[in-house]
Amino acid sequence: MRMTKIISFLSLFLLAGFVKAQELNFTVTINSERSNLQNTDIFNQMKASFEQFLNGRSWTTDEFRPEERIKGNLLITINEATTVGSFSATVQVQTVRPVYGTNYESLLFNFADRTWNFEFIESQPLEFNRFTFLNNISSLLAYYANIALGLDYDSFQNKGGDPFFAVANDIVNNAQQSGRAGWGQSNSDRRNRFWLINDIYTSSVYSSIREAYYLYHRQGLDILQIDPEKAYQNMLEAIRLVAEANKAQPNGIFTISFMDAKGDEIAQVLKNAPFEIRTEAVELLLEVDPNNARKYNELLKS
Repeated sequence: MRMTKIISFLSLFLLAGFVKAQELNFTVTINSERSNLQNTDIFNQMKASFEQFLNGRSWTTDEFRPEERIKGNLLITINEATTVGSFSATVQVQTVRPVYGTNYESLLFNFADRTWNFEFIESQPLEFNRFTFLNNISSLLAYYANIALGLDYDSFQNKGGDPFFAVANDIVNNAQQSGRAGWGQSNSDRRNRFWLINDIYTSSVYSSIREAYYLYHRQGLDILQIDPEKAYQNMLEAIRLVAEANKAQPNGIFTISFMDAKGDEIAQVLKNAPFEIRTEAVELLLEVDPNNARKYNELLKS
């Protein structure tokens, strides 16, 4: 896990202490073309309010230097403005993670949330309480903030994201009482917030995918430049773990989310791996992600 970072004193004129930086650096983009609203100023306010909520508070007790903040994108597509101040939207959430010793940023999380209804009033404050559902904006934003933190911490330490996934799980439990779409245990729509945190945190079936996050990133990408043989072996083991979870319960949303984030990268990074590693990796990838068979089969041609 990220170790607590000690930073310098503010000034000789201030009390001694540590400066606590925020952990997230999200960019919010709002596509409002479908809304048909004449006054689009509300979407500028919405963007500023959502970014302040995500980036302007501390989500952990750890110290982050500004350059260590977790980068993310939140793309909100407004599908309809149903009444004054009421909106329906879809949300695409992406986060990236730096790779040690390089300028490369690896896509860590890539998830499409298809059902979000919320009310936004100009200048409304966004408050959050882990144990109480206050509104459908702060609950969704806090949920994905903790998912982002949890996966980032998992990528640095095996199961390091547990504290954040526990918060995300509490958010889901509280939000279910609201009756809002996306929070419930719907078998007809398993690509929602309930099933995502269920697969990540509650279900034991997919726990191996969390281990895969650590092996693939900390013991794979991070050491690829200094120990490629070990890195490729660990990345292959990560793919085995994902395949293991998928075999136990096919097409889980956590499996799909992992492949949505890592599929293209795996197909690129493994091009330089030994042939026997590529061969086994392709066999496993075709089981987990058969829709992208063409992409993975290219690994056997190089």
